[in-house]
Amino acid sequence: MGLISLLWGIVAMIWMVLALIPLLGWGNWFLIPFAAVGAIIAAIGVLFTSAGNRGRAKTGLVLNGIVIVVAIGRLMLGGGIV
Repeated sequence: MGLISLLWGIVAMIWMVLALIPLLGWGNWFLIPFAAVGAIIAAIGVLFTSAGNRGRAKTGLVLNGIVIVVAIGRLMLGGGIV
């Protein structure tokens, strides 16, 4: 679960950078649910992984959380969320 959430977070980060381009801001609407699923997978990974092997899951949780916050902020600045 940790590796899946880490890879999910990396893909979400790449997508977030592309969605920062002015005419590609609509991608944030799809990015938020995508990153939320990655955060859920990471949370499950943190819960069911032994204490020594939680690094990847925690990193995936942080990456997906950052993506969600930045995407919501981008939508608020661009007028996507009123």
